[in-house]
Amino acid sequence: MPHKQFSDVKPSVNYPEMEQQLLQLWRDRDVFQRSMDERWGGPEYVFHEGPPTANGRPGIHHVLARAFKDIFPRFRVMRGYYVQRRGGWDTHGLPVEIEVEKRLGLTGKKQIEAFGIAEFNALCRQSTMEYISEWEKLTERMAYWVDMSTAYVTFRNDYIESLWWILKQFWEKGLLYQGYKIVPYCPRCGTPLSSHELSLGYREGTIDPSVFVKFRVKAGNGRAPVEAGDNEYLMAWTTTPWTLPGNVALAVGANLDYVRVRESNGDVITLAADLAARVLRPGYTVLNTMKGSDLTDIHYEPLYRFYPVDQDYGYVVTGDFVSTEDGSGIVHIAPAFGADDMEVGKQYGLPVIMTINAEGAFRPEVTPWAGVFVKDADPGIQAELASRGLLYKAGTYEHTYPFCWRCESPLLYYARETWYVRTSAHRDDLVGLNQQINWYPEHIKDGRFGNWLENNVDWAIGRERYWATPLPVWRSDAPGSTFMECVGSVAELEEKAGRKLEDLDLHRPYVDDITWPAPDGGTMRRVKEVCDVWFDSGSMPVAQWHYPFENHEVWERQKQADYICEAVDQTRGWFYTLHAVSTLLFNRPAFLNVACLGHILAEDGSKMSKSKGNVVNPWDVFNVHGADATRWYMYTASPPGNSRRFSVNLVGETVRKFLNTLWNTYSFFVTYANLSDWRLEIGDQRLETGDRETGDRGIAQSPIPISNLQSPIPNPSPSSTGGCCRNSTSWCAR
Repeated sequence: MPHKQFSDVKPSVNYPEMEQQLLQLWRDRDVFQRSMDERWGGPEYVFHEGPPTANGRPGIHHVLARAFKDIFPRFRVMRGYYVQRRGGWDTHGLPVEIEVEKRLGLTGKKQIEAFGIAEFNALCRQSTMEYISEWEKLTERMAYWVDMSTAYVTFRNDYIESLWWILKQFWEKGLLYQGYKIVPYCPRCGTPLSSHELSLGYREGTIDPSVFVKFRVKAGNGRAPVEAGDNEYLMAWTTTPWTLPGNVALAVGANLDYVRVRESNGDVITLAADLAARVLRPGYTVLNTMKGSDLTDIHYEPLYRFYPVDQDYGYVVTGDFVSTEDGSGIVHIAPAFGADDMEVGKQYGLPVIMTINAEGAFRPEVTPWAGVFVKDADPGIQAELASRGLLYKAGTYEHTYPFCWRCESPLLYYARETWYVRTSAHRDDLVGLNQQINWYPEHIKDGRFGNWLENNVDWAIGRERYWATPLPVWRSDAPGSTFMECVGSVAELEEKAGRKLEDLDLHRPYVDDITWPAPDGGTMRRVKEVCDVWFDSGSMPVAQWHYPFENHEVWERQKQADYICEAVDQTRGWFYTLHAVSTLLFNRPAFLNVACLGHILAEDGSKMSKSKGNVVNPWDVFNVHGADATRWYMYTASPPGNSRRFSVNLVGETVRKFLNTLWNTYSFFVTYANLSDWRLEIGDQRLETGDRETGDRGIAQSPIPISNLQSPIPNPSPSSTGGCCRNSTSWCAR
């Protein structure tokens, strides 16, 4: 009877069960760690993990990203490369805060401060750990090889200290500054957003008011061809009626054509010539035409006078942003609520009338709508204007509008003082260094990402929140003082405070309590802002190693990634902040190759959403068809940069068309190889199987306990392949 060289293989197979058996084998033999240990000393391939936030359960889109993150490091390992794959957790920011607010039933910053910042942040810290075990289980089950036992955590002091060092470098280069600008502002969260955060929350099909308002021309202008009179008006258009109480000017295009018409009711109205037929009621008569430049300095009666204003205002100016694509060709100017408006205001010395508070509600001075949220006040403002005969017509306007990517509140463009990183000063460097990066798909380089860099604006990094990296800037509280200092390390803070701070938690409110005498007689107190959470993740190449305070040798090897991977929305998120931080600090790209993934869609091609009930639970797919089938479908359903439809049924097709074919082929081979007593020969050698030494090195380390996340990174077990360059305070990769 022939000798069986191979174990019998049944024609049918349970893939999930077989995968579980293989996972146990990997645990028993510590296969993942051995895949790194046994390649130590070979050529190195650097992978950087984009840190997920673990205060929510992982979804099927995380399986997509982790599948593509895994495939290239595995390939390099198979080619003999040493690939250290350190995990990470993104633990700060408003997503965490909002989750805690919901659990506590809090609705705003005032309630958080009444509850207590220390207590609130403690719950935020706890929340970030809540689902870590679920993430670790999913990561192992889908066979994503990443080292979670040494994962970096962004809320640890060593990580924050490295962030402070980066900010100190920006400070010394004149790149960190405080400015008063129009920013996209979330009234629900009470904080501005950066430009890359803004891009994450745009919604198509947003319905807003479309309002055409008549501004009565004042007598005594003395400028032809517009005359003063009870029925002489300039017509402006807006989709934000709530900004009208802050109006101080009207803008026209200097070289655009305008017409002055008389309507059948006797009103005389001036607006853009190209828009008259679209806007006006039939039956008007054109009295005369003019250029926009002919209208400048004409004064009109302000719609509202809720605040006393000393400067001259309420007149026509020119602006190159005025167009005739829609509206009336005349733009109402409220410098407190628009970037173009603010620039025009500076140019003409116009007043900035701030009519709303930090919660997005009207201030007490705006008596008809005091305390009303601005969007809710729109109908009342329209009704009030109509009662005075100043509302020409009103309707709705469908357009793309930004919402907060965290809480889904509509954003307001709002004049705020906040902190910025002067990325615009390095626009050419950002654009040039992008050419050294290999993008997949290639069109992202000069398209979505390249265009973003070309139009770069300064990074609004300050946030008026709580659970985040505190901005390490201290300011003198002496009246009228402008003296400020940026602190770049705990040692520097100790020197200034005059005491040891080794046990200080580098979060609010504890760092807020650190003060020292200012040279101008005041007291140095920390500014109130914390940092944009994207700064945390974008600084991970530096901060994950607590550089420059330790781990210099590891940093030199790991400072630039050979490969990173995330979804396409990260072109204006993690990809951008990685690139910006590395460019401003070191004038080099943070990564050399990037796979930019498309989004996951439902089986019918629609967007997955909880409200539609079409979100797929990864475990439902793994339990039915297995992780291998899921991963294979992710790889083959479409090119990496394209969106892909996903469902349990579609993965089932992969099993039927590919895995079953592969298994049947293998089963056929094994059956007849055993029957014929077949041996594989390589050169003069014959491959024998049986009981050979496995090299078993014990059970793999279990997932990192949640309680250990606040402890220093643990030292690894000694390896049979050599020593480890580690010091007494934290683990250091060899």
